[in-house]
Amino acid sequence: MAVLDVLADGLGKPAARLRARWLASPLPAWFDAWLAALLLWLPERWRGVLRSTDSRLWLLPAADGGWTLRGGGDHDTETAVPAGSTLSLTQFPRDRARWLLLPATAVLRRELRLPLAAADRLRDLLRHQIDRETPFTADQVAFDARVLGRDESGKQIRVALVVLPIATLNAHVAAATAIAGGLRGVDVADQDGRPLGLNLLPSTQREHRRDPTVQLNLLLAGISVLALFYAGWQSLDNRRDAVAALSAEVETQRTAARQAAALRKRLDDAVEGASFLAQARSERPRVIDLLNDLSERLPDGTWLERLNIADRRVIVVGYSNQASALVARLQQSPHLGAPALAGSLQPDPRSGRDRFTITAEATTGSGGASP
Repeated sequence: MAVLDVLADGLGKPAARLRARWLASPLPAWFDAWLAALLLWLPERWRGVLRSTDSRLWLLPAADGGWTLRGGGDHDTETAVPAGSTLSLTQFPRDRARWLLLPATAVLRRELRLPLAAADRLRDLLRHQIDRETPFTADQVAFDARVLGRDESGKQIRVALVVLPIATLNAHVAAATAIAGGLRGVDVADQDGRPLGLNLLPSTQREHRRDPTVQLNLLLAGISVLALFYAGWQSLDNRRDAVAALSAEVETQRTAARQAAALRKRLDDAVEGASFLAQARSERPRVIDLLNDLSERLPDGTWLERLNIADRRVIVVGYSNQASALVARLQQSPHLGAPALAGSLQPDPRSGRDRFTITAEATTGSGGASP
């Protein structure tokens, strides 16, 4: 609240509109409730220190012409200054802004309902309403207003207009200045004795002093923003690192999957090749069985010159003194199918035998498949 007052003094109408919108919103009450809930977790000593966040020094006029001094935020400690006393305020730090707090009976207050669009130019609009709502003109009074609430359905705002004749204000300000020095503002107390959050003192009469607490708050706010930015940036950077690590892990898993797929394909090809070889071998007799069968069926006086086995075709070339009977003998073999002479028998004068060439088809027999 004090920060908004200082900003309103220094920045003029834009800050004043911002202050009016802030007071009309539910945020001040929400922050007060939130702060009160947080304070319940702290020790009573700390709670009292943190409650005293208002750095202003309030001057309240007493009925006997004296004054009551109240330290901002600490409403239990008050100092009475009798009328005509020369008590100075040296015991209070000069960096605490002096504010005059007038009782509610010292001002004229009116509650108005205005269009919602009037919130941006509230002070200019109220200047034209003063002569209608009060017996004074705008030049005769000092005034300020506070937005009490908004009616969004009816598009209206409730405004409390506070008016004080300039002559009365100057008399109070002169009396307060005599004991407190320059004033930062003039506010009005509500029924509970709390400030309404107004400032009836014209900007030309306000004491403009740099408030170190505002600078500290702005510095802390800047540090908080930078800390939040750094935390967000760090979180984003951590997310990027996590995504990069996950991408690398996914790529590693993909490489492993591709290698596994290649190995599986090689295994399937090997199994398929082995199955093909096993099937091919099972469809023709073993060579050892075929040779054994030929040895048993070929008669004495017969020898082989060449035995050729190509795929399932068998070619037997040799000499025999019973060449014409060989085909009949080989037809009984379970390993040879359709044996037949290829060409004619050729007599060999040197050995006295006939040279023969027999072709047949290799078949499976009782001997089993080739290993």
